[in-house]
Amino acid sequence: MLIVSMGVSVDGFIADRDGRFAWTAPDDELFRFHLARVRELSGCLLGRRLYETMLVWETDPSLRDNEDTTAFADAWCALPKVVFSRTLESVQGNARLAERSLAEEVAATLETADGDVEIGGAGLAAGAVEIGLVDEFRIFRYPVVVGGGTPLLPPVVEDIPLDLIETRTFGPVIYERYRRDGTSSD
Repeated sequence: MLIVSMGVSVDGFIADRDGRFAWTAPDDELFRFHLARVRELSGCLLGRRLYETMLVWETDPSLRDNEDTTAFADAWCALPKVVFSRTLESVQGNARLAERSLAEEVAATLETADGDVEIGGAGLAAGAVEIGLVDEFRIFRYPVVVGGGTPLLPPVVEDIPLDLIETRTFGPVIYERYRRDGTSSD
């Protein structure tokens, strides 16, 4: 199953007009939820900016300052990653640069994965949504209106029917989990 999972403002943006997303910093409970989710993944497809943002979990030992952050860093480092970039010539850790089209890389990753695969990065995830590859959306809705910036979802030419399969709150953050209508959980 291919999953898009992102923090978003009430008005649907993953970053504000200046590219900031500091309002998505998780509290301890939400951080542990993210840790559990990352542990369940079998792979991750990333755009360059998200890869560079998350690289600190592999390279910065100061982030391993407690049991939860150490566990997250360990889980993130172990996760196989495919990075889509037009500018990077190499990547670090358990990652490789994408060599094929988005559809081909998604198919190859899902074929070899033992479980769910997450796709992240605004442009990359939008591309997967546009060509119908995303099976599930996991949205963390934060109580802020930013009025513009990077949208969570791209414009689509046809409706994408979804089933709401889970909601949960983490303090003021609402977690919404949607599965594409007709997509099985296998």
